[in-house]
Amino acid sequence: MFDWKKFADQQQQNQPPSKQELESRLVEMLRTIYDPELPVNIYDLGLVYQLETEASGKVNVTMTLTTPNCPVAQSFPETVKETLLCVPGVNAVEVTLVWDPPWSRDNMSEAAKLQLGML
Repeated sequence: MFDWKKFADQQQQNQPPSKQELESRLVEMLRTIYDPELPVNIYDLGLVYQLETEASGKVNVTMTLTTPNCPVAQSFPETVKETLLCVPGVNAVEVTLVWDPPWSRDNMSEAAKLQLGML
């Protein structure tokens, strides 16, 4: 859970979050974005292949979708970008959508598999 008091204290001291804190915040935020066809968040579904942060506050996300025919394939990267820009400490986001390697159920976390009744 995001610690707003700690964040407020950091802002008063003008201290940027550590790389680990920022990545934790980003993962937490990614878990609020749900796949449009499955009731599972995109992080636990395994759609996020890579999450990189830079000291400048720039975030690079490499992700995929469950299928290239996904009805939101054109707009979903922008949704991810806008959501991550809300994370304190982030000032730029680049989302790259890739199809190789293709997504598979093996990418899913145990929690996602349990949620979908696959365990």
